[in-house]
Formats: sequence, C-alpha cells, structure tokens
Amino acid sequence: MIVGAGEVGSSIAANLAATHEVVVIEQDPVLVEKLNYSLDVLAVQGDGTDLEVLRDADIDRADMVIAATDSDETNIVISGTAKTVTDTFTIARVKRRQLLTTWEQSHGAFGVDFMVCSDLVTAEAIYRISAVPHAHDVDEFSNGLVQMVELKVDAGSPVVGKSVREADQYDSMTFAAIFRDGELIVVTGETTIQAGDSIVVIGSPSSVRSFANESATEVDEEIEDVVVIGGSKTGHQTARVFEEHGYRPRLIEKDRDRARYLAEELQQTTVLESDATDVEFLAREHVGEADVVVVCLESDEKNLLVSLLARKLGAKRTVAIVETADYSDLFEAVGVNIAVDPRMETAEEIVRFTREGHTEKVAMLQHDRAEVLEVELDETSPVAGRKLVDVVSDLPDGVVIGAISRDGTLLAPRGETVFQTGDHVIIFVDAEVLNDVVPQF
Repeated sequence: MIVGAGEVGSSIAANLAATHEVVVIEQDPVLVEKLNYSLDVLAVQGDGTDLEVLRDADIDRADMVIAATDSDETNIVISGTAKTVTDTFTIARVKRRQLLTTWEQSHGAFGVDFMVCSDLVTAEAIYRISAVPHAHDVDEFSNGLVQMVELKVDAGSPVVGKSVREADQYDSMTFAAIFRDGELIVVTGETTIQAGDSIVVIGSPSSVRSFANESATEVDEEIEDVVVIGGSKTGHQTARVFEEHGYRPRLIEKDRDRARYLAEELQQTTVLESDATDVEFLAREHVGEADVVVVCLESDEKNLLVSLLARKLGAKRTVAIVETADYSDLFEAVGVNIAVDPRMETAEEIVRFTREGHTEKVAMLQHDRAEVLEVELDETSPVAGRKLVDVVSDLPDGVVIGAISRDGTLLAPRGETVFQTGDHVIIFVDAEVLNDVVPQF
C-alpha cells in the first residue's frame, strides 16, 4: 500500500506494479485517474491519515505501507495510524533530517519501521557522483567496497572505437552494459565503444576511478573547491555531507536569516549572503574556479540558469537538483553536467525493501531501465556452492555478475568462482528480466 501518488509514490508504484499487488491512496482525483489508466495498480481517492480509508483499501492485507506524500507530518501520522490496526511494515519518507535523527535514536518511534530522509539521500548521491570524475551516476555496495558507475563517453574519449576487451585493463572491475540511443546493450568483449555511449562498470573504487580518467577527454584532479548554491534543506545537507568527508565548502544563500542560521549550523562551511543570479558576485567570489558547483535553489528554472552561469564562468562540473523528472535529460542536454532528482533517489532507497530474498541495496539506472542489486547469499540460496559459470548459464540474457564481496574482500567474478554462503553478490539486471533473476539467488 502506497499513500501519495506524487513523483516518489508513482515511481515506486511503477517499479512494483508487475510483481506485486499494489494499492495507492491519493487525494488528487486527477492523479488517481492517471494511475488507474497507466499502471496495473488499484488507485483509491482518499485521505491516507483516515483509518476508514485505510480499512476500505484493505490495510489488513497489506504486507507493507509506504507513506510517500510531500508532508513529513502526514507520512508519520499515516505510519502511526496503520500500526493501530495492523503490524504491517511501515516506511515513511521525510525531508527533515532532525526527524530521521530522532527516529534513529529511538528505533520504531512514530510507528515507523524504516525512515528515508529525501534531503540526506540526495546529498549523499551528490557527493558520490561529485567524487568520481566524469560520472553521471554512482552507487556504493558492500559498505563502499564496490562501486557502480555510469560514465558518458565523449567524442574525443581515448576509448572510442576500442572494444570492451581492449578497454578492460582492470582486474577488479567488470564492464556490465552500455546505454546507446535508448537501447540497453549487455556487453561482450567484442562490443565496440562509441561516442555518446553511457557505460556501466562495477568494481573497486580505485579501478573505477582509473577507468573514469582513462575514458575522459581530460584527466580531472582531486576535488578541492566545492560551492553549494542555495541554502535549502538539500543545500544544507549537501554542505554537511561534504564537511563530513573533510571538505570546507562555500555556500551561497540569498536570505539573511537563513544564511545566519546555516553559518551557525555548518562549522566548516563559509556561508556567503548573496543572490546567486548576480554574475558579478559569482565572478568576484571565483565560483568559476570551483571544481564542483551544486545548485539547490527553489525552482528548476533557477537551478538551470545558475548552473549554466557557473559553467560559463568556468566551473569544472555542475550538479543541479531537478524537481521535475522529465527535465533531467533536458538539463544535461543543454550543458549541466549532472541532474539529480531527489524523488528518484528516495524511491530507489525504498524499493529495496520490496525485493524478495536478501537484497541489501538497489540502484536504478536510466529511469529504471535496469537495476544493480546487492544480494546476500544464505544457506537457502540456490546458487550457494555452485560455480559462477554454471549459474550464469541458467540466467536469462540481460544479467551480469559485477562483483562478489566475501568477508570484506572484493573478488573479481570468474567462471570457476564458487559462490559461498555469506557472499554479497552485486548483479546488473535488465529490468525486463528482473523478476526471473532475483529468486535464483
């Protein structure tokens, strides 16, 4: 049961519709009609905080209730209300990190079994992407031992025209797939890399970073100068995450009171009070010399404008928050390096709880065209004790074993590798065959 059919709720519903019985509760009749028309779900108009509405939607049959409205308080009330009549697993989406901190200190508070803070998961995604040169998407698995990175290949890249076998010089990295002109290609050694390809690789952070630099038209130095534009909740958390990794970012905020508050909250951040659309100010503060500029203003239009201003001034990489999912590709097409959608980041965090078996992490790629899963093998796993070559022969097309983590050590997957209980297996899967693959692990 999903309450709220905005970007987050709709994304989750679309991901689950083919494999789960999904009920969505939404107050907006237009969204209800749209869901019933476009997805194989039951969309019900009503208030998810109303116990009678929940009962009419058969909450007694729900294995999970996901509260995904745009209101933190509403999502907490929904979770608490659900718990009054059932012991179903509840997930609440919130925006304020303070609520997450409170919940973490008193696990199970508010009747919430799992809480996702949109601003925090977005900030962490921004940091991951910023830390890998030329990356368009980055996710970590096995506590950071493994990275999945999606890289865009420019026309002048040294790997253009090479086969995957020629480009693959790394023992601890696996080429998984290429997205080309809307098509997903699971690569072989003979696949030729073309300009414009988005390559998905899985491996150790050092190997992934080395390949990112090798495939780039110019090598990026280590990130030093980070500028966050906009003191929104996402901007606040982004500066905090960079601080936690040893950086001393600069943050630009127009509102005086908000700037003062942020200056008190962020001890390692220099907070500057100014309008980020003031080109003279940006030039005077050398924003064009920044390694990364993250734009977190209150609208997509302003985020796009200021990102392009920063690029024009010379900033090496720009990362912009995009609130409208359909704008992501547009942002990147007109010159923004990376567009990050907070709602998709939140949906991705929630979806892993709906997977069968022991799925530890889920990363969705190219608007859920494919997924990368981390699965922990236990004694009931069908693949435990089997060789990788034999397992792969039973899998459908569109699947790549990207990496194996065993007792804190990264293993490069090879044909003779034998899966063991306790292994964490990182798997690239075409979304079309996802439902056939997960039960096999």
